[in-house]
Amino acid sequence: MQYGAAAEQAWYMPAVVAPAAAAETAAERVERLASESAVVVFSVSTCCMCHAVKRLFCGMGVHAAVHKLDVDPRGRELERALACLLGAAAPGAAAAAPVVPVVFIGGRLVGAMDRVMAAHINGSLVPLLKEAGALWL
Repeated sequence: MQYGAAAEQAWYMPAVVAPAAAAETAAERVERLASESAVVVFSVSTCCMCHAVKRLFCGMGVHAAVHKLDVDPRGRELERALACLLGAAAPGAAAAAPVVPVVFIGGRLVGAMDRVMAAHINGSLVPLLKEAGALWL
């Protein structure tokens, strides 16, 4: 059985991807990543505060999904989006100070290290973790 050139080309139809329309913005990516796990921490590998918040969750028996911005190719964009969520910078402006760690529990923004520690100290962190399904006891 012979196939003509038109028949050979008919089965191969490359997918057409819209260049900018299909691209996910940094804010959309933060939102998507934050909703994929019960506890999500955006961090930087060398940040001692990031290490402390991850150890806090680990010590409580909570497995947090950690997204390291210094490893991610779009990390700077994500950091700017996180700064905007925290109210630390205007959209489009470079963040003056590091905004990490940024913690989401149950897809909702908890905040930076100060907010997480305040919630831990005042006793509201455990109920948040239980509600999100990250802690059972």
